[in-house]
Amino acid sequence: MLDTRARKSIQPLFDQIGLLFSRLGLSANQVTILSAIIGASTGFFIYNDMVIIALILLWISGTLDAVDGTMARRQRPTAIGTILDLVLDRVVELSVIIGLALRFPEAQFALLLLASSFVIGMTMFLAIGAVSENFGGKSFQYQPGLIERSEGFLFFSLMIVFPNQLIWLTIVFLVLELFTVGQRFHQASKVLR
Repeated sequence: MLDTRARKSIQPLFDQIGLLFSRLGLSANQVTILSAIIGASTGFFIYNDMVIIALILLWISGTLDAVDGTMARRQRPTAIGTILDLVLDRVVELSVIIGLALRFPEAQFALLLLASSFVIGMTMFLAIGAVSENFGGKSFQYQPGLIERSEGFLFFSLMIVFPNQLIWLTIVFLVLELFTVGQRFHQASKVLR
């Protein structure tokens, strides 16, 4: 929701960062990989109770994830870039979940359900993209929903900062993620009929 609605107001910042990286000779795919390396390290910092570093790295990774897409659309998106972006985004998300699950074993079941909902959500997202005509500016049909990347990062941030509420935050995130799956299916079923 935030990615879809608030993007216009923050896009100029992503444009400037993208131009800087381009001037430094970096490609969109290199920024995707850099974003993933930074984001994947957050699990280590969560596990070691280094909350501030984990949060900073998570949001740097999220910013770079938006910048790589901006760069790709300017340079012409590639199939390999799309694959890298989709797969490495999941690596970052799983790193956070694994870090939390190892640090807080009492929340492992709820976190396992959340990870499962990501698999279901991504399967729905990719299935809809595979059978839909692409009308957007991305290299695949992007269907907005209640929980997008920014909302996920907000939930992850809350889960990292408030571990005493981790199970409840995880359950709320899970329910909203599953609602988004249903929302995307409902939208797709109307369009694809």
